[in-house]
Amino acid sequence: MAAAPAVPALNGLLSPPTNDQTLRMFTPQYEDEREIDDFIRNHPLTIEMRSRPGYSESRPHLKIPPSFRNHNLTGGTLAGSGKVTVPPIVFAEEAGKSLVSISYLGNELCGHPGIVHGGLLATLLDEGLARCCFAALPHNVGMTAKLNIHYRNPTPAGSYVVLKATTTKVEGRKAWVQGRIETLAGGII
Repeated sequence: MAAAPAVPALNGLLSPPTNDQTLRMFTPQYEDEREIDDFIRNHPLTIEMRSRPGYSESRPHLKIPPSFRNHNLTGGTLAGSGKVTVPPIVFAEEAGKSLVSISYLGNELCGHPGIVHGGLLATLLDEGLARCCFAALPHNVGMTAKLNIHYRNPTPAGSYVVLKATTTKVEGRKAWVQGRIETLAGGII
């Protein structure tokens, strides 16, 4: 009987929600969440990405079962009001070719007052670049071996950001991916 509580969590890992289901799983609880979610869902970039053939839209963090999500850095610890306020919307091109992720970074993610912590941006790049190439890898999963980052400009807290990634090479279980984070207005970070 001790294993009974683990069954739903294991089922969630073995049968995660579909991409379409993840888009319906987040319900904003507060006005700021609703405004941020509406802005991202209705932004011209989001609408443009929905029209591109070969891309699927999802909220990948919502594929993680809730009992595990609380222990996930970006899907749990850094999620919530003032942080990554709503689950990012991600557009992944088939076969792991490219990815576009749209997020909001709140005021509680700062390294210096009003400036998003560079380590958070590195974490977002690490996860976004990996997610980009997963579908191109033999087992659809991988780990980062090397991550080079060149910071161009500070990222103001309370910003909408876009991560853009492209898989440039795949050899067996290794993939090379390039990417960048921009403000939603197009400024390179």
